[in-house]
Amino acid sequence: MTYRIETDSMGEIKVPAEHYWGAQTERSRQHFNIGTEKMPPEIIRAFAILKKAAAEANYQLGKLTANQREAIVGVCEEILAGKLKDEFPLSVWQTGSGTQTNMNVNEVISRRANELAGKERLHPNDHVNMSQSSNDTFPTAMHIAAVLAVSERLVPALAALIDIFYRLEEGHAGIWKSGRTHLQDATPLLFSQEISGWRVMLEKNKNMLVSSLNGLLELAIGGTAVGTGMNAPKGFADRAAAGISRQTGMSFTADNNKFHALTSKDALVFSHGALKALAANLMKIANDIRWLASGPRLGLGEITIPENEPGSSIMPGKVNPTQCEALTMIAVQVMANDVAVGMAASQGNFQLNVFMPVCIYNYLQSVRLLTDGINSFGRYCAGGIRANRRKMQENMERSLMNAAVLNPHIGYDKAAQVVKKAHAEDITLKAACIKLGYLNEEDYDKAVSAAYEEIMP
Repeated sequence: MTYRIETDSMGEIKVPAEHYWGAQTERSRQHFNIGTEKMPPEIIRAFAILKKAAAEANYQLGKLTANQREAIVGVCEEILAGKLKDEFPLSVWQTGSGTQTNMNVNEVISRRANELAGKERLHPNDHVNMSQSSNDTFPTAMHIAAVLAVSERLVPALAALIDIFYRLEEGHAGIWKSGRTHLQDATPLLFSQEISGWRVMLEKNKNMLVSSLNGLLELAIGGTAVGTGMNAPKGFADRAAAGISRQTGMSFTADNNKFHALTSKDALVFSHGALKALAANLMKIANDIRWLASGPRLGLGEITIPENEPGSSIMPGKVNPTQCEALTMIAVQVMANDVAVGMAASQGNFQLNVFMPVCIYNYLQSVRLLTDGINSFGRYCAGGIRANRRKMQENMERSLMNAAVLNPHIGYDKAAQVVKKAHAEDITLKAACIKLGYLNEEDYDKAVSAAYEEIMP
């Protein structure tokens, strides 16, 4: 490997000659060789959007020349096109303000722009970072990345799974089954009603997620080092936010109080709470499905799900609910990430939070895992759910909790006696009720029919 000598305020350092990054990036790369977690690509994309908008705003305010603006914008567009993806090597476990990633982007933009121009035109601090500080750009990039990840990837994935459940409801209309509460038999319901519960959970989660983005649409840009906006000309923040909005199609604005924007990560905590709520519901749905599909002979067996791969290295023919297992593991990870996001957000000291990289790393991992997990679950499991009508009918007929329909006719205590007799003698509820002399066969059938009509949708 060949090297070149770069300098910064700390002095000289050797940098790999084939890369565009500079001295500050290299110092971070050497000093923070920690773990395998690198700064997420969503953050680099967000920085490219931000640096492009900042260059436009600085040009409009007379701070950059047309050539300088054009050079910065051109490299930002290369980054957005994925042409420079190997130029951002830094670990998540770096300075808590994300300064080194901000400088990584600044250095790559300036060196690449100078290469294209064939001369030294741009300085990473003086031009690319003009009117900015890492303390306002990193939290701005965090919000941009979070909003785009949720709106562009997670919300569409969630909408697709909701649509799958809609189709399952329609395809399983009119099928009665036994309900269950406390893992015990309960009164009957339609299978389509059970599915509708799953669907509405996800619809509500989708609304929560979209609502949670409102706080993330407010950006720290313009606050510079401590929130006062030192070195940022008047109008820069609003112009930069407008430029970010034009590029993303989202309604970003500059936060009215930059002191809040730099030190508080409450909007990310709030939004990740919606991710955790989604994870909780996905855990419940996946568990319901694998319980209902348990078997094939010794479980509930009320539904079948797609068989995707062998389930055992020793038991021939075994097939497991693997998509449910993957989704529930994802749910656990997201819940754990919520703890990390909340704890990171609590560490704002004075004018700056210095746990920002780990905060956004966990947030984006949650979005990525949920998106991919939902897509996989919908394609390889949920879309192939089918009711085992015979088993559902058999279980419902054997359920003792259908005795609840007798309450209005013979009272709770007598209905309980019917259940105990039916269970003890292993006979039907009807037979037990007739044996006890509480209802004749005709009245029993009328009571059951009336109850079913009452709960029909």
